[in-house]
Amino acid sequence: MFIAMNRFRIAPGREDEFVEIWRNRETYLDDVPGFGSFQLLRGPSSDESTLFASHSTWESRADFEAWTHSEAFRKAHAGAGGAKGLYLGHPQFEGFDVVL
Repeated sequence: MFIAMNRFRIAPGREDEFVEIWRNRETYLDDVPGFGSFQLLRGPSSDESTLFASHSTWESRADFEAWTHSEAFRKAHAGAGGAKGLYLGHPQFEGFDVVL
């Protein structure tokens, strides 16, 4: 199993807007080979930002990487970054191979 995560730093006061973007977007993941599940996680807040992480599970790293090169990936990310001032920097990707 492989876990893919992206960390997002979101501007204070814009957390609900960020969640709504994710709630309403089409991910195109349902028919992607190897896809398991998806969660959007809310982390700690400070005066500077609120941390969120997207968390998806995959049967293998190869399945995840194939998705990142697919038409489904391009369609799912077509409008990414459209909300000015919402994101404080680029997402930080972290990938994990499950060992236990």
